[in-house]
Amino acid sequence: MASKSHNQNSFQIPSNEFSLSNTRHRQSAPPQQSTTIAQKLAAASVISTRRVEPDLPSPPSEHPHKLPDSKSSGRLCVFRLVAAAAGVLLTGDSFVRCGMVMVTARILLSDMVLVRMRKVKGIRVLDMGMVWKKEWKLITPVIKASIPIPKPTKFNQEQTPFIPFSQLQHIKHLESQLISTLENCTNLPQIKQTHAYIIRKCLHQSSYITAKLIRTLSKVNIPMQSNGVSIFSQVNYPNAFLYTSLIRGYMIDKLFKESVIVYNSMRRDGVIPVSFTFTALLKASASEMNLNFGRQIHGESLKLGGFGVDLFVGNVLIDMYLKCGWLDCGRKVFDEMPERDLISFTTLIDAYAKAGDMGSANELFVKLPVKDMVAWTAMVTGFVHNAKPKEALEFFEKMQSEGVQTDEVTLVGVINACAQLGAIKYANWVWEVAKKSGLSPANDVHVGSALIDMYSKCGSVEDAYDVFKCMHEKNVYAYSSMIIGLAIHGRANSAIELFEEMVKTDVRPNDVTFIGVLTACSHAGLVDQGQRLFKMMEKFYGVKPCVDHYNCMVDLLGRTGRLEEALKLIQSMPMEANAGIWGALLGACRVYGNPDIAEIGATHLFEMEPVNIGNYILLADVYAKAGRWEDVLRVRKLIRKKGLRKSPAFSWVEGEKGVIHEFYAGDTTHPRSREIIESLENLVNRLKLNGYEPNLSSVVYDVSDEEKRRILMNHSEKLALAYALLTADDGSGIRIVKNLRICEDCHLFMRGASRVTGREIIVRDNMRFHHFRDGMCSCCNFW
Repeated sequence: MASKSHNQNSFQIPSNEFSLSNTRHRQSAPPQQSTTIAQKLAAASVISTRRVEPDLPSPPSEHPHKLPDSKSSGRLCVFRLVAAAAGVLLTGDSFVRCGMVMVTARILLSDMVLVRMRKVKGIRVLDMGMVWKKEWKLITPVIKASIPIPKPTKFNQEQTPFIPFSQLQHIKHLESQLISTLENCTNLPQIKQTHAYIIRKCLHQSSYITAKLIRTLSKVNIPMQSNGVSIFSQVNYPNAFLYTSLIRGYMIDKLFKESVIVYNSMRRDGVIPVSFTFTALLKASASEMNLNFGRQIHGESLKLGGFGVDLFVGNVLIDMYLKCGWLDCGRKVFDEMPERDLISFTTLIDAYAKAGDMGSANELFVKLPVKDMVAWTAMVTGFVHNAKPKEALEFFEKMQSEGVQTDEVTLVGVINACAQLGAIKYANWVWEVAKKSGLSPANDVHVGSALIDMYSKCGSVEDAYDVFKCMHEKNVYAYSSMIIGLAIHGRANSAIELFEEMVKTDVRPNDVTFIGVLTACSHAGLVDQGQRLFKMMEKFYGVKPCVDHYNCMVDLLGRTGRLEEALKLIQSMPMEANAGIWGALLGACRVYGNPDIAEIGATHLFEMEPVNIGNYILLADVYAKAGRWEDVLRVRKLIRKKGLRKSPAFSWVEGEKGVIHEFYAGDTTHPRSREIIESLENLVNRLKLNGYEPNLSSVVYDVSDEEKRRILMNHSEKLALAYALLTADDGSGIRIVKNLRICEDCHLFMRGASRVTGREIIVRDNMRFHHFRDGMCSCCNFW
């Protein structure tokens, strides 16, 4: 047997000296009349790699497939006994399940017996073609299916080497050696050497070995058109496994049409498919998103009988329907399967999670008898992808309590949940779990990059930088995550310095890296440096600017008041501007009070996002700053006419023991609601002594000023701040996360609160981070 480590020069072939060449031209002596039936069978046994049948007329009978008479039946029983002694299964006049088709071989005895050894689902089967003593006519087996039987070919003694049963085991041993050798082949020259050895040993007609040879060609990425088809065509009578290997090879080569042609040829030749045939074709259908062909193959598997209950075919059917977007059909296949395994459940759980139906996913998860790491991971990542970080962390805690092992995929999913939630205590806990699981960021660059992103989104850019420094290997994702983290926290200079450090190494920046560094330039107002980086992206680094890079540049120009220049850049873009770009321009117009350009941006936004009330509010603010109150009323009437309402705003803050507390606008359901209101009123009184006055323009509804003040005092981020002041340690920082953009009044309120309380208040809205210290914000009042 060949060694597992090969090179082209030291490749070895199995050292079995047994060969069929010694018996190739040996003529079989005619049997004597006194010889017993058992002796005739042993003497006339053949191992043939091709089907051999005499080309003679049909038997003289109106019923050519009539069962033998009693005398013949008795002789057939003797043959069965001899075959049983040889350790094989004789295909006689009883039904034998071959694949999924019932085959009846009705045999008449004579002086000559043609024997062929084969395997059916792991069972050694002895096929016997028997001819009459005088008539020399062959009774062909009857296959009960509408498949044409190939015409018998002429018998050629020289092509059919006769060997005794005692040497069959040597042949099987040689086949096993060749299979093992093919598994260890790593390049085409080695495969060619093995193929030559197969031909020399007269095993090139073996479908079993040839199928393995074709699969080996696929493994080393040798195209089927050049080599696989040539090898396949040399086999006179390929079986289902050989056809399947060629179908699978075409599938790997992305030649879907050719794989279908091979299957059609297989059916025309009367070869019955096996389960591997259907799984290969269904996988090809899924990769091509060809639902119609997949449904046809589904029908074929049911028509041939039995494959509808096959576990592996059922799992591939589920996967095919899911990849083609037919979730209901995949569920129906699942419900009709008599046997299901972890793959069946997990595939469907993952599909429900991607479709946003976590209720159905959880229902299947509960029914799963044994929940392994893959099933738990599917649920955790499903909650993360559907923006349900609390549920994801709850499932991960249960997973830890069950003692299920954590891998890299699970951990990255949990890290993303912490990033969405912005809970620093959960983030520290996840880092400890990563260390205990042997997935330290120092050695795993993927986990390290995810941790950097997590700490950045949790408001602790210092911890993110500590993770970055401890990483032994830093790729482009690690650098990009750190640059973006510094940028969104307003540390533009540090982000630009890290970018300059990166380009001095072997790590080349990608499109995400430039988004981060351009964002940093935007937050710092570094127009010249930002424009220089934007121009050198494609010229020096081969990164073609996309719509996100233009978004950064429009934001950069808008922050510095270059509104006309920003508009010209949008109009010169090689692609269509999206809502983010027009929104950045409209936001800049609100800051610098340019209603003319604001109307241009708002017109595009109303077409792209007709139900986004935030765009209408921004335009109304621009009109209000310009003193155009009639236009303000017109926009507010438009809001009422369209029936637009703001999405429910809510904020959350991390309390004692890492518990997340959520607050909605005007929320009074919290157990400590009375204390929260008292704390908020006390804080408002302290702020008023320092000159705070609510910004009533933040309320777009046509209500009284007193009602506007009441609405503003019940905003969710103010309630979250009041609760944090009740529970947080003295002098500690406060981190608040809000699902929407922070309004102008709350931004002003947080600035004043950071001064009178002496605390750092970090607010993460859907735009960026705001670090409030001593009455100032890191965004420089532009967001």
